[in-house]
Amino acid sequence: MKGTMRKKIVVTGSNGQLGSELRAIDRAGRYRAGYEFVFTDVAELDITDAVAVQAFVGHERPQWIVNAAAYTAVDRAESDAERAELLNATAVRNLVSAAEAVGAGFVQVSTDYVFDGLRPADEHALTEEEPTGPQSVYGRTKLAGEAAALAYDRSFVVRTAWLYSTYGNNFVKTMLRLGAERSELGVVADQWGTPTYARDLAAAIMEMVVFADEHPDAAGFGLYHYTNGGRTNWCEFAQEIMRLGGRNCAVRAITTAEYPAAAARPAWSVLSTERIRATFGALVPDWRESLAECISTLDVLG
Repeated sequence: MKGTMRKKIVVTGSNGQLGSELRAIDRAGRYRAGYEFVFTDVAELDITDAVAVQAFVGHERPQWIVNAAAYTAVDRAESDAERAELLNATAVRNLVSAAEAVGAGFVQVSTDYVFDGLRPADEHALTEEEPTGPQSVYGRTKLAGEAAALAYDRSFVVRTAWLYSTYGNNFVKTMLRLGAERSELGVVADQWGTPTYARDLAAAIMEMVVFADEHPDAAGFGLYHYTNGGRTNWCEFAQEIMRLGGRNCAVRAITTAEYPAAAARPAWSVLSTERIRATFGALVPDWRESLAECISTLDVLG
């Protein structure tokens, strides 16, 4: 970092998977010389309350706000659209307004669900220019949040997919638990994407923040995709979890039609990470490599 002044980063949703990984980065001290983190969750700040957000940000006067908060209960959102809209869109507008008032940079995390999920004939990875077409309340509200963020010229929007970590509840932990309890599971094999280790996403976000601070005239604000590398489906993902976790549980392929859910899932949401790699030099490990790291860390944690 240039200069000696530490920059302040307010992180919302800091008890979730991504927020917890940003806390871990702070504990490790990698950016301690350049940055001071202020971690908030609903107990400290209700981001749906515009007045409270303005007051909090006005008091803290951060150089950055990273919004790691969201309504992520995809199926529940179908019957709870008002709450999903409040957290995924209105709250983003509140945070952007507060960031703009103090001149802070803003980072919004979004999702592959903003796409229609239809499988292209050539099976190409989806770029940031790809037309959106969300098929669920969750996807529509997250797309509205993207629009709110991108209306501010000092915003990064980072779309990710299939997020997991050593923190919180996620697919990896669920599979490890079920793999210890059952001898066989059926998992959907006709939905394709790329898993993302939240630790890798947190590191990429910090690299973006540092780059923008060190290159203020070419900060690269705008829309990016970040997942791990490669592509897979949920069934193959589950099989690799069982293998790495030492679970003696057979995972058989089933179709989306055999596993009905309230919200439509994308059949294809492989995201291109070319832009984030070219702009910031972001590291994009293969999904198997990051999954092995996560599961080995879970083993250490017990």
